[in-house]
Amino acid sequence: MALTADERNTLLMPLLENGWKMVDIRDAINKVITFKDFNKAFGFMTIVALMDEKMNHHPEWFNVYNKVDITLSTHDVGGLSNNDIKLATFIDNNIL
Repeated sequence: MALTADERNTLLMPLLENGWKMVDIRDAINKVITFKDFNKAFGFMTIVALMDEKMNHHPEWFNVYNKVDITLSTHDVGGLSNNDIKLATFIDNNIL
């Protein structure tokens, strides 16, 4: 289920204050994270990938050397859902 207006006001705010940004062209959030080096970036992606599988919810992301660019949205609802909030929170709590 897509986020309601109330959920957007309460659940998105902490993420936006922590560096996530709304995507202009669609209902999604994005964050670019810079790590010390490739090994740290890849280690982070491995941790997140394991959670993605448990949640059956996968980000759009790409990695170039020490940067990971992540976009979250839920295709089934055509926008942001609680799964995106949960995954973004997990990501923020596991930045190495």
